[in-house]
Amino acid sequence: MFTATTTVRVRYAETDQMGFVYYGNYAQYFEVGRVESIRQLGYTYKQMEEDGIIMPVVEINIKYLKPGKYDDLLTIKTTIKAIPEAHKITFYQEVYNENNVLLTIGEVTLFFMHTITMQRGVIPHNLGQKLATYF
Repeated sequence: MFTATTTVRVRYAETDQMGFVYYGNYAQYFEVGRVESIRQLGYTYKQMEEDGIIMPVVEINIKYLKPGKYDDLLTIKTTIKAIPEAHKITFYQEVYNENNVLLTIGEVTLFFMHTITMQRGVIPHNLGQKLATYF
């Protein structure tokens, strides 16, 4: 299993009239977590695209437990529980505030797709090698 964490500070523009993080912004926080988790493995989305693979989101599930607030420092925990098989990868994500209170949980599934043909592909070799050390 591979787990990575990254932090983001809630900006004023990301909050609603009540001062809470607008619910739609959690999908963006999850994206930050996914991108940074791959970077922590020593690979990047940019390298993946240069290798001819893109990763569109095909499914997202989010459960909101408590609200994040303006200026909170959020920790995004991103976990890959299994080596990707075939054409898809699932990220399990949790968002905590600076008091380590769990605010939101989510599960995001993406497909590996060839940039030119837009056909399903498999995990890029470089990413697969880097992940393999955790399983």
